[in-house]
Amino acid sequence: MKLSPIFTHFWQNYHIWRKIVKYGPIMAAIFNYYELQYYQDDARLGWITSLVEFLTGFKEDERMGKSFVYKKYVGITVCLLFVGALGIGFTSTTEAQASTVIYAGVRSSSYGISPFPTPEEWENYIKTMASYWPGSTPAAIWIVGTYPETGVTCYLEFPAPDGGPYENIVFDTVDRHENYLAYFDTHGIKVWLQVEPAFADMNTLIDLVLDRYGDHECVIGFGVDVEWYKYTKKNSWGVKVTDAEAEAWEARVKSHNSSYRLFLKHFWWEWMPPTYRGDIIFVDDSQNLHSLSKMVAEFRDLWAAKFPNNIVIFQYGYRSDRHWWRKLDNPPKDIGDALDAEIPNDMGNFWVDFTLREVFP
Repeated sequence: MKLSPIFTHFWQNYHIWRKIVKYGPIMAAIFNYYELQYYQDDARLGWITSLVEFLTGFKEDERMGKSFVYKKYVGITVCLLFVGALGIGFTSTTEAQASTVIYAGVRSSSYGISPFPTPEEWENYIKTMASYWPGSTPAAIWIVGTYPETGVTCYLEFPAPDGGPYENIVFDTVDRHENYLAYFDTHGIKVWLQVEPAFADMNTLIDLVLDRYGDHECVIGFGVDVEWYKYTKKNSWGVKVTDAEAEAWEARVKSHNSSYRLFLKHFWWEWMPPTYRGDIIFVDDSQNLHSLSKMVAEFRDLWAAKFPNNIVIFQYGYRSDRHWWRKLDNPPKDIGDALDAEIPNDMGNFWVDFTLREVFP
């Protein structure tokens, strides 16, 4: 049985508590203080305060520092506060243990890791990551269209189909992804196919990618890295997605398969659609966050909290944060656990390909 930190504190300092038990108001004040520190739960704080006020007959400001006049109520107050601490402990422990990580895996790009891993190596990375959160789905953010940083085109890493030309889209001469997706089909791995769109028409990109790979069982959706949406030196964070665009893109994705999910990715929430949420998954790839606590605070308050009813995904493991994450015992798990403990949304934890071989065998 695991008790709450509040109860544990009083149990470990029993000799001190014995001395203050007869001061019911002081005990209640200390209990309230620790409750505030550990849970910041105003509702429960109010319940405990009201309980003690009812039993003692004092208002809160009158209780502080005074002796407990009605000693016959001390035992009742102590027992009830103990029960409250135990109840809070059981409830909070249960909640803390209920993970909301439903996807876990890695990011993949043709430019992020060299030599490019084999399908078996990708499977190992993805399933190792998923093993940290039992019950999570092994998955990958699989980039099939990149921005070459030389113009306005999206470079799709498979040969051009019939029916072109396609404005602001160029194609590879070979298919770089078919063998990997076929392998994932039979090994329990799911993927979102992502593009860095540049100035290519989004509906055209969606159709080209999902027409090419939509027959793969592993494919569960399509993703857009908004940082590269109509990117220019002036719009170096990309162009913000409007509600109308998000709704239209999602409808286009679902026209290929109603179960597909669209994800939108950026490092700042204001680049996401202002109000439209739909079935969209929101992916945060912010980096250079200086410490684990700062990462958790930003991902929680400036991402997950902005999309409380949607799945959120976090990409982490960037080199810019290596100076602190390399000191962790198990960086992929330790960071993910810290996010899981603070973020109530259903979520996904994904390590980026740039540093995969530094943290996985």
